[in-house]
Amino acid sequence: MKTFDVYPLYQVEPVMGIGCKLWDTNGTEYLDLYGGHAVISIGHSHPRYIKAIEKQLKSIGFYSNSVLNSQQDKLAELLGNASGYPDYSLFMCNSGAEANENALKLASFHNKKAKVLAFNGSFHGRTSGAVACTDNPSIIAPFNANHSIEFIPWNDINSIKSSILKGNISAVIIEGIQGVGGINVPDKAFMQELAEICKANDVILILDEVQSGYGRTGKFFAHQHFGIQPDIITIAKGMGNGFPVGGLLISPMFKPKHGLLGTTFGGNHLACAASIAVLETIVNENLVENANRMGQYLVQKVKELKGVKEIRGLGLMIGIEFDFPISNLRKKLLFDEKIFTGYSGTNTLRLLPPLCIKEREIDQFIYSMNQVLKME
Repeated sequence: MKTFDVYPLYQVEPVMGIGCKLWDTNGTEYLDLYGGHAVISIGHSHPRYIKAIEKQLKSIGFYSNSVLNSQQDKLAELLGNASGYPDYSLFMCNSGAEANENALKLASFHNKKAKVLAFNGSFHGRTSGAVACTDNPSIIAPFNANHSIEFIPWNDINSIKSSILKGNISAVIIEGIQGVGGINVPDKAFMQELAEICKANDVILILDEVQSGYGRTGKFFAHQHFGIQPDIITIAKGMGNGFPVGGLLISPMFKPKHGLLGTTFGGNHLACAASIAVLETIVNENLVENANRMGQYLVQKVKELKGVKEIRGLGLMIGIEFDFPISNLRKKLLFDEKIFTGYSGTNTLRLLPPLCIKEREIDQFIYSMNQVLKME
């Protein structure tokens, strides 16, 4: 049997990681400025993280969510305090796609409506229970046969008003900052008006913070830059620093009851141990503040590079749009300069480094960028 070949793979096999660095099978060192789509939040192989997982494995190890697990309560308390949402509830699952699926389900149960509004360029997962959209809004995965999805132009408040006033909208789902769509930051005024319209019309506002959350933007959640409070917040990626885990932060307006939501592996003991270690590290090492400070430093340095058309993002969620296609640039960064980066579309370089990155590692990236850009 072979693996189902849907991902283009570079011929690099990482076998060890520490902080922002990786080493491959040949012992070659790489700088990781992508972290597996923003998954690596506290850095590779953080001692607190490794110790927590090892300790859990030596006790009960992996177990389902069907028995008492005091670690879930500990995680919920830590997360509420760290995020600024102590009065919200936590529901744990396994991934961002599953988090969004449950968020849409919860919204529909609450207001008994079916239609969902999303935005062109958005990406909310690949399961049959979530919205998936590239920059082509016709490429979608409807979340079940009884629901439909309408895609709205980014930052278009008039289209939002027109759709919501029809009275059949259950929820609006929006990323704190668009990730796959190109690191697009919503306008503050748009986000504030969107929140007001949803509240006035019994529409659930879902903030997809799967990629933009957990301190990446210099605040715990990206939407906190805009002064709004959504009804449901979905999280994953950096929540587990590589361990598969996701969740929902749920407003007190929703009342739980047995059987309302479900998950097989969500909230298992290992996931909780990993997530607690991540939160404790973020708080103890001031990684949200570091993301803000290093993000500003990175943007300042990037402005000096040749060919930069636009810089988008906040904190350590940065998109650098060039006035030329970047495919060759990324290959040269990886194979010549030994630096992992991401991309959005044809011209945008996407940077999502661990939140523990330091100035010297940003300086290394800028030096390498200048070397590569000389050849473009």
